[in-house]
Amino acid sequence: MPNSTQPAILVIGGAEDKVHGREILQTFFRRSGGSDAVMGIIPSASREPMLVGERYSKIFRDLGAARVELLDVRDRAHGADTRYLDYADACTGVFMTGGDQLRLCGLLSETPLMERIRERVHGYEISLAGTSAGAAIMGHHMIGGGGSGESPNRSLVDMTMGLGIIPEVIIDQHFHNRNRMARLLSAIAQHPDRLGIGIDEDTCALFEADGWIEVIGKGTINIVDPQNLSYTNQTLATVADPLSLHSLNLHILCHGDRFHLNQRRPLTPMPQPDEKTA
Repeated sequence: MPNSTQPAILVIGGAEDKVHGREILQTFFRRSGGSDAVMGIIPSASREPMLVGERYSKIFRDLGAARVELLDVRDRAHGADTRYLDYADACTGVFMTGGDQLRLCGLLSETPLMERIRERVHGYEISLAGTSAGAAIMGHHMIGGGGSGESPNRSLVDMTMGLGIIPEVIIDQHFHNRNRMARLLSAIAQHPDRLGIGIDEDTCALFEADGWIEVIGKGTINIVDPQNLSYTNQTLATVADPLSLHSLNLHILCHGDRFHLNQRRPLTPMPQPDEKTA
């Protein structure tokens, strides 16, 4: 089992508990070094970055972090600010808040700051967390927007480029809370070489260095695996036509469940001694 204090990537479905147990935020705090944590908050997705950034800063200070600073990137020039770059070299954890994922990518994509953070995250030198919009940007392909409550179709999802922190996945957030399964399926129909991950609110997919994903929180994580996809009419359908997707694998995981990103399999829990077989 991985060490519960080593760096990790935390992808949060939004609306995580900020008041009571703060389980997900506590986990990020520990994975960033606990009382030795030097944390950077990127509130750039929000229309009120100072308000949102200060709220998270206070939470992590209250938890006991040694230092917390805002990386308040409001235009692309800030992504080359030497003060921010120096802090990115010193920090042990970076947290990206919710808001608008298109705004977040527009401000950070291919900036020296984001490249520095990505390099350190991929080296598992620091932890990275993103909630809501901060989760959506994790993949190479990103859901920029779309609808819900319909059958899967090409018009239901707007795809664009993410920040490529976890290139293999397409993330959708606020998942069951906003009825987004059809939207994720529509995205996977366009990119069947990726793994679709839908994350409920107050729920986190924690990506370990060894390839395991662990679920933390109150909701579920839905993993749509198209590796055995045998047919889709995606290239033949008109924009509004419903989509066919044959032989998808669907995994629904809850707190404590684990799934291997590269092996594409869940870790099935061992039966407990008091469990009766059918």
